[in-house]
Amino acid sequence: MANTLRLTEKWMHRGLWLVAFVFAGFLIGLGGTVVGDLPKVEKQLSLDDFMDANAATALRNAIRAAERAGQDAQAALEQAQLKRRAAQADSAAARETFNNWLSTRHATQLAEQDPELVSRTRALDALKERERAAGAAAEAQQQAALDARQGAARERRKLREMEEAAQVQLNAEYRRVELRVFLYRLALTLPLLAAAGWLFAKKRKSTYWPFVWGFIFFALFAFFVELVPYLPSYGGYVRYIVGIVVTALVGRQAIVALNRYLEKQKLAEQLPDAQRREELSYDTALKRLSKSVCPGCERAVDLKNTEIDFCPHCGIGLFDHCVQCTTRKSAFARFCHACGAG
Repeated sequence: MANTLRLTEKWMHRGLWLVAFVFAGFLIGLGGTVVGDLPKVEKQLSLDDFMDANAATALRNAIRAAERAGQDAQAALEQAQLKRRAAQADSAAARETFNNWLSTRHATQLAEQDPELVSRTRALDALKERERAAGAAAEAQQQAALDARQGAARERRKLREMEEAAQVQLNAEYRRVELRVFLYRLALTLPLLAAAGWLFAKKRKSTYWPFVWGFIFFALFAFFVELVPYLPSYGGYVRYIVGIVVTALVGRQAIVALNRYLEKQKLAEQLPDAQRREELSYDTALKRLSKSVCPGCERAVDLKNTEIDFCPHCGIGLFDHCVQCTTRKSAFARFCHACGAG
């Protein structure tokens, strides 16, 4: 009873299941390629799509101009500071020389050195004026560099504010695109799932059942693997609500199927024993008997007990006796295992 299929039939069934899985694999590969390419139907968006192009270009040009001006001012400042340090050094050296000469002048008290005193004083004043001019030039370049940095910072702040406003719009558009792409995927996978459900209900035992099961596996994979990960979240509300709805629908169908099955079994158990055994297929009966359950009501039965000929739960005959040799045999067996009589 444990082996209800012929050996060749068993291996052929395994081979056909392999065909089903291979067929499903190719369909899954094709479906994955199609689903992966679906986002390409939408335009690739960027921040520039939600910003005033002219204003943004003007701000970027202003920033680049301010940066160049700042670089030029910094280079000029370095030169001015170098000149300022040189002027300060010259002025300091001249001041030291003048002080030394002046000390000598006081020591000698020579009147003929007065014109030279005037000349040296003027030269020192000229160097001091040169030092002040170099300092003023350096300060002017410092101011220019500061103005350039502040101008660039101001333009960057304006551009950043514009980009932040555009980012808000871009994020909103991303969510809309995500929803549209999900609907594209749903429009593709939902009919596949519906077709798979119809095939499961009507064709899963047909001649071409390997292709039917392959398509069913493909549809389930496309829906639960290719679609569900792209389900919009919106803070988890959508996914939880969809999960609740799907669970409720599946649970309802399971409850309806269970009640329908119990009602069918109840009606079947009221039929005559011979009619019930005739309505059971040979393979189904042997498969259930191999699991030590009643073929009629699917409840557990101790089939090793030789005193049990009828199911104690539904009353269907499980064993009878051969009309030729009177050997006790399965009531569902087509031939007697002792004498071969049919």
